[in-house]
Amino acid sequence: MEEKRSTAENFILFGLAGTTYGLRTRDVQQMEMVEQITPVPNAPASVEGVVFLRGQMLPALNLRVRFGFEKAPYNLSTRLIVVRSGTRSVGLIVDTAREFVSIPTSAIQPPPEGISNLSGKYIDGIAKLGDRIILILNIDDVVNPVESIIQIKEELP
Repeated sequence: MEEKRSTAENFILFGLAGTTYGLRTRDVQQMEMVEQITPVPNAPASVEGVVFLRGQMLPALNLRVRFGFEKAPYNLSTRLIVVRSGTRSVGLIVDTAREFVSIPTSAIQPPPEGISNLSGKYIDGIAKLGDRIILILNIDDVVNPVESIIQIKEELP
């Protein structure tokens, strides 16, 4: 008799504009409260500025703006999720983040064609967990617009 192995991936779930999103834990370095963000001139609209965090200067990307939602003021629930894309680290500003879950790979479906065309390549998959729908993000495509500001940061002495 053949034994089926259930494989799962670990995710950090966060809320943004009333929707639950998931980031693979392998892409996440840390989570922090949002504190001092220094604006950077001529940055893309979704880049709030830079933050100095644990000895490292990082661009801070507002995911509300990146995804086309209305900007919201920060509060005690707002979080900065530091993610790694390739060799670069970026801080993602989200409404809330506090849940770690394991999602079976069989519960993650590719996004319907209509959705993936509208949202670019941000969404890697959609998972149903209990009564919730979770949009799994492709971190490389989400942080793509900050490439230029990251390169500027790396060129600074």
